[in-house]
Amino acid sequence: MDRNELIQKLESSDEWDVIIIGGGATGLGAAVESASRNYKTLLLEQADFAKGTSSRSTKLVHGGVRYLQQGNISLVREALHERGLLFHNAPHLVRNQSFIVPSYKWWEGPFYGVGLKLYDLLAGKLGLGPSKKLSREETLKRLPTIETEGLRGGVIYYDGQFDDARLAINLAESVYDQGGTPINYMKVTDLLQSGGKVKGVKVVDVEADREYQIRSKTVINATGIFADNILNMTDHEEHSTVVLSQGIHLVLDKEFLPGDSAIMVPSTDDGRVLFAIPWYDKVLIGTTDTPVDEPTLEPHALEKEINFILKHAARYLTKDPKREDVKSVFAGLRPLAKPDDAKDTASVSRDHSITVDESGLITVTGGKWTTYRKMGEDTIRKAAELAGLENKNSITENLVIHGGQNYNHTEGVLKYYGSDAAHIKKLIEEQSDWGEKLHERLPYIKAQVIWAVRNEMARTVEDFLARRTRALLLDAKASVEMVPEVARLMAMELNKDAKWHKNQVEAYREVAQNYILDC
Repeated sequence: MDRNELIQKLESSDEWDVIIIGGGATGLGAAVESASRNYKTLLLEQADFAKGTSSRSTKLVHGGVRYLQQGNISLVREALHERGLLFHNAPHLVRNQSFIVPSYKWWEGPFYGVGLKLYDLLAGKLGLGPSKKLSREETLKRLPTIETEGLRGGVIYYDGQFDDARLAINLAESVYDQGGTPINYMKVTDLLQSGGKVKGVKVVDVEADREYQIRSKTVINATGIFADNILNMTDHEEHSTVVLSQGIHLVLDKEFLPGDSAIMVPSTDDGRVLFAIPWYDKVLIGTTDTPVDEPTLEPHALEKEINFILKHAARYLTKDPKREDVKSVFAGLRPLAKPDDAKDTASVSRDHSITVDESGLITVTGGKWTTYRKMGEDTIRKAAELAGLENKNSITENLVIHGGQNYNHTEGVLKYYGSDAAHIKKLIEEQSDWGEKLHERLPYIKAQVIWAVRNEMARTVEDFLARRTRALLLDAKASVEMVPEVARLMAMELNKDAKWHKNQVEAYREVAQNYILDC
C-alpha cells in the first residue's frame, strides 16, 4: 500500500458506493466485505489503523467464557464459529493457546469443567481441542508459578491468541488487495447532506492539511468510541448510543509465567475475567472494567486499575509482581452498544448493533475483535440494501487475509508477516545492515522499518513502534531508546528533514510516558 497512490485514487473518483468512517476492527471488517463484493469502497481513518481500541485488546480470538456464564449462548456460538474461520484465514497471526482455570475450592473443578464442555460443544468441528480436568500435579507442571496454597487442580481448555494491530494492518492490505481504498490520517469533519439525507463526507488530510468533499451512495459510521461524535453531525444534537468502559493490561517478563499455558480466573472483585497470558515472550495480565465518560485516542491507566491488576496477580502467582517489574501498561476503551438497563459495564453484552439514522447514516456499535468479519458482513448487507447496490453474496468466510496466502511457517521475528516475510528477507539481501536489531531487548530489525513505510503505510514513529511492531507494549523503555534510529530510517524513506526527525522523537517520548510506570 502506498498512501500517495491512494490519495491520487481518491482525487480521481467522483462518487463511491460505500464510504466507511473508522479504521479499527469494525471498519476494516466492513471494508474487506465491501471491497470483496466489488463495491467501490473508501475507508477513512482519522489517525492510524487500529490506533484506538483495536490495538489494545487482550489479544484473544475467543468465544467468550464470560458470555457463557451470562447465558449469551448465541453470541458464544457465533464467536466460536468466527474464531475457527480466523484460524484458517489468518494462519500467520492466530494460534492455539491453552488456558487453565485453577481450582482452589472443591466445587470449582466440576463446575467449570461442565461449563467448558459446553464451550467445546458449541465450537463443534471448529474446536481447537477438548477441555479436561487436571490433577494438582498436572496443573503445577503446566503452571509452575501458580499459587500452591489450597490448590486442588484445574481445568484446561483451548482458545485463540493473535496480534490485534498486525491483523488490522493485514486487513487494510486485504482491502487494498480487493480493490478498495483504505487511507489513514484522514479525519472526517462533517457529513454532506441533501434533503435531509447523508450523501458523503467532508474530510481533512491531516498530513497535507487539505480538505476534500467526497460523495457516496452510502456512509457507514464504524468509529467505535467516537460513534456518537459522527452521529451528532447528522442533526447537530447530542446522541448517546455507546457506553465506554476502560480496560488496562500490564506486561511482565516471562519469568512470572514460564511455559506455554495461560491462566484464566473466571471472576474477580469487579466481576470480570482475569487473564495471564504468554505473548511475544512476555506475560500479559488483564483486564479491568472502569466506566469512562469521554472518548480519547490515548486513554491512561488509572492508579486504582494498576493496583487492582497487581493485587489479583499476586493472588495467583508465587512471585508477586511489583510496579518495577512492569515492562509496559496500556489502556483501551471499549465502545459498548448502550444497554437499556445494565447495572455496570462488565455486564453489558458484546453483541453488535446496526442502526440507520433518519439521514440514512449507518452506525455499527458493540461487538468484539473475534466477530469483526460477521459485523462487516451484516453491515454491508444493510448498506447494499439501502444504497440499492447489486446484491452479491459474501465471500469473506473463506477469504484468506493478506499474509496468509502460501504461508510457509516462517520462524523468528518475521513469522507474523506470513507470506510477506520473504519480501523483508530480500530487503536484507539488498542491504545487509537492515538485518541488524534495533534494540538488544527486543527482536525487531531495521528492515521492518523500511517495509512498514514502503508497504504498510506507517507514517509516524509511533505507527511503527506501537502497531507495525509491538515494541511500545512489550518494553516501553526499550522502545524509547529505539526512537532516534527508527526516526532516522523513516525520515530517509519518507524524504523528511531534521525538523521532522526531532518532532517525531519528542512526540513519541511523550506518548510512551503513559506506558511506563513510575516506581
